[in-house]
Amino acid sequence: MSGNISVPRSLANDPEILLGDEPTGNLDSENSARIMALLSGIRSQRGLTIVLVTHEAEVARMGRRNVHMKDGRVVG
Repeated sequence: MSGNISVPRSLANDPEILLGDEPTGNLDSENSARIMALLSGIRSQRGLTIVLVTHEAEVARMGRRNVHMKDGRVVG
């Protein structure tokens, strides 16, 4: 996680919605947990809506709402 400035850069303009495309995709499990804890804290503190795309079931379970897609279509 050190050296990664994408999260702070994404928050610089105080957005209402933060979009994340596989934000933990290239990280080990420890750093994935750190990023998700960071995002959860930011969501709570700022009331920010965060939309994440992930293939990781553990990361998806951390969301309040999940939308599943298959073959380009929403399935649940």
